[in-house]
Amino acid sequence: MERLVVESLNHSYGFTEILKDINFELNQGEVLSIVGPSGGGKTTLLHLCAGLLDVEEGEIKNSFQSSAFTFQEPRLLPWKNVIDNIALGLLAKGEDKNEALEKSQQIAIQFGLEKKDFQKFPKDLSGGMKQRVSFSRALVIKPSLLFLDEPFSALDIGLKQELQSHLIELIHQQALTILFITHDLMEAIRLSDRILLLKAEPGRIVKHFKYELPQMQRDNEYIYKESAKILLDKEIIETFELEFK
Repeated sequence: MERLVVESLNHSYGFTEILKDINFELNQGEVLSIVGPSGGGKTTLLHLCAGLLDVEEGEIKNSFQSSAFTFQEPRLLPWKNVIDNIALGLLAKGEDKNEALEKSQQIAIQFGLEKKDFQKFPKDLSGGMKQRVSFSRALVIKPSLLFLDEPFSALDIGLKQELQSHLIELIHQQALTILFITHDLMEAIRLSDRILLLKAEPGRIVKHFKYELPQMQRDNEYIYKESAKILLDKEIIETFELEFK
């Protein structure tokens, strides 16, 4: 079974300790969210797991055969149109150009883009359309592991729920594995099998939450109920500084 294992991970920037003694496993087919306040080290942890930063202390073992990364900002190439941006990963893997373009068009439509959008350049796209392209680019290569760095944070609630629904379908159709960071607890509950709470200064895992109900069955009532429950947790209150004084 493919899996990601993080053991005794520490990380610092200069004399500032960012992450301390991080330990967890992510198994094939799971969605694992890491939640915590801004500035708590979540993005640093994700970048270490994705191999975008070098590990200084501890170990990360990743046996997944392929991976993709979706950032908070879409990070599209401004000189390429929508379809060419989506096809980048396929072409980098050596896939035939015509096949790559056809697959890119198919997934673009799946993520709510229209044929009239295919030749547009990033400057001509709304923020929501750019994020649709970003998701399409990451998922068209059919990665076994997807890294998500708060990709919904700048979207309005309607588009956010639409893209999350697309993602949930793929989780169940393809047994997609996801490592997802967010500060949005409702978002984490909607998408995750497990949630790790990362407390700041330095970033360390202080609590673990698990959800058995399949994502496809989690309606708004379930999400609101579980969100209300988690907001009463002592560690959540302290980590997000929710005490009223």
